[in-house]
Order: sequence, then structure tokens, then C-alpha cells
Amino acid sequence: MINLSVNVNKIATIRNSRGGNIPNVRQVTLDCERFGAQGITMHPRPDGRHIRYGDVYEIKPFLRTELNIEGFPDDNFIDLVTSVQPAQVTLVPDAPEALTSDHGWDVKAHFERLTELVALFASKNIRTSLFVDTDLSNIEWAAKTGASRIELYTGPYALLFEKDNTSAIAPYIRAAQYAKFLGMGVNAGHDLNLDNLSFFVTNIPFLEEVSIGHALISDALFFGLEKTISMYKAQIHPPQ
Repeated sequence: MINLSVNVNKIATIRNSRGGNIPNVRQVTLDCERFGAQGITMHPRPDGRHIRYGDVYEIKPFLRTELNIEGFPDDNFIDLVTSVQPAQVTLVPDAPEALTSDHGWDVKAHFERLTELVALFASKNIRTSLFVDTDLSNIEWAAKTGASRIELYTGPYALLFEKDNTSAIAPYIRAAQYAKFLGMGVNAGHDLNLDNLSFFVTNIPFLEEVSIGHALISDALFFGLEKTISMYKAQIHPPQ
């Protein structure tokens, strides 16, 4: 079973652009669950331009599915995660000014710190996933931290997909196979959409979760949120 975790950051971005509480982020998040999302992803950033720390604290008690909190592990983020205690934390190497996550960790260069964080979160019964590219040596270092999972950064896959889907998927297949060999679970996310998602999940072995926000929320403007979530789930689990 591959879970669809819906990233609700863009809902908060719309709200923040006007102020007030329209759209109501908590209600939309709960609607995502009601419409079939198997998890919710939130990625608070230091400038609060997307989901805010306060949103995470407010919404977590109402969730029935897994919460995945993504972010760069500065002190404020670590305090948030250890306080809220989501099912999963996904650590990303974003600089505070980054527009979006566009590369994975150099795990070897940050090995000591990441290992400390994995142990800290494990002590709180929080599963840690490290956001990485497809380099096999780097994935080996990720396994050495004790992290339970990696999240494969799928931006390069999405860029190459329309031109050469076979070449686009090949490094991800190898990465997923190697992560499984090392005892790690495999998640994936970034720029997955209705055009490239089915091919990805069909070809990637051992995949446990895809985290999708920007494309899914954009598609919801045309199809509505309930139908869009069902469309994405159909790409992951085609009707028999």
C-alpha cells in the first residue's frame, strides 16, 4: 500500500495572501482526510509564508491520519516537532530563503547532526525521513544515521519525464532498491502530478508514501478537492 500524503501548505498560502481565515486551513485539512488522503504533510518555514507553527499546533489534535512535518531542523523546528510529536518528521536541507525544496541532504557532511536528530526523534516515537537525491553513496550514509526512511527528491524525475521517462525513472529504481537493501523505507515527493505519478509508482519498488501539494491543490481549482484526491489515488492504486 502506497499512502498519499497531501501537503496543505498552498491552502495556507492563499489564506496568508489576504489575512483572516479564508480558506479555513483546519477545515480544508480535515476535508482532505475525509476525501481519502492517508496522511497530511505540513512544511512550516521561518518566514511563515505557508503553513505556520500555530497551524500545526491547532490542527494536529483533530487529525485521524498520519501527520508528516517537513522542515529544516533549526531549534524552533526541533521544538515544534518534539512538542507536537507527529508520526513522521522529514528533514530537508533548505536555507530559510529557499523558494521550495530543490535538493537533498549531503548526509556525509551533516552526518553527526542528523544522527543526533534521528535519535532525539526516535526517543519521542517519531519516525524520521531524510530528504535525499538518488546518489547511492549518500543513501548509504542516510541509513547509517538510523533514519527509518528516505524521501526521494523527484524534481529531476519530473523535469525529464516527458522527454525520456525511462531515463527519468532509472536512478530512482536503483535508489529505492538500495534503500530497501539497507533496511530503509522509501517515500517520494516534489513535482509529482497527474501526468507523471502513475508511471513513477508503477516502477518504483518498495514505495510507501508520496507527498504531493502544489500540483494537487492546483488541480483542485479545476476539479474540486474531493474529485482531485480521488484522481490522485487512482493514479497510485488503479481500479481493478
